[in-house]
Amino acid sequence: MGKLSDFEVLSFDVYGTLIDWETGILTALQPLLDANHAEFTKQELLNAVHECERTQQAKTPGLRYSKLLASIHPGIAKKLGLAEPSPEDSIAFGASVGAWPAFPDTVDALKRLGKQYKLVVLSNVDHESFDRSNSGPLQGVKFDLILTAQDIGSYKPDLRNFTYMLKEVDEKLGVFKEKTLQTAQSQFHDHRPARTIGIRSSWIVRPGAVMGNCSETVYDWSFDALGDMADALEAELRGGL
Repeated sequence: MGKLSDFEVLSFDVYGTLIDWETGILTALQPLLDANHAEFTKQELLNAVHECERTQQAKTPGLRYSKLLASIHPGIAKKLGLAEPSPEDSIAFGASVGAWPAFPDTVDALKRLGKQYKLVVLSNVDHESFDRSNSGPLQGVKFDLILTAQDIGSYKPDLRNFTYMLKEVDEKLGVFKEKTLQTAQSQFHDHRPARTIGIRSSWIVRPGAVMGNCSETVYDWSFDALGDMADALEAELRGGL
């Protein structure tokens, strides 16, 4: 299988892997639920978001993520049988991305991993939303390359996002596919397409996560949290693995 230290670049999914996407989106949905005095399970809410999001991403692959979220807010309400939100409420929902929290281990793990690897963002969001996350919850962690759906014109799991990333990593960082490790939580958005085009991957499971799971999993390494991956790398470099 090789070693973690064989790689030179980590290509990260952000929302779901570094940022707690599920907590963020559920918090952003709370005003809609409160206005309708409604309660749903986490699974019901996230399923509604995923169905609306996936459909809209396929229809409008060039639409910025914050605007895409705003556009599906009424559809989420409809799917849940709730009253249609106001345009202002939908805009606020779409603008919430930058406030979504980081997982507790994220910042420390990125700093540790950044001593060994170049760190690359491959995200489905837009630059403005990511910039707010990076200056806020991610505490200004330095990334060597930031690639978003806004740059590429499509959303993961589209294979174009991964071929675009490999091209940019090669041209701008001088690193080939064989030395690039896709590091992500979502099997649907990241691991399956990465496997399809021959990118090895590290699955950050985030136990309890609902989104992006598939019945059959593919990965080369698996860790419950990013901090565990950093621990494993450091042990390997010390000769402990």
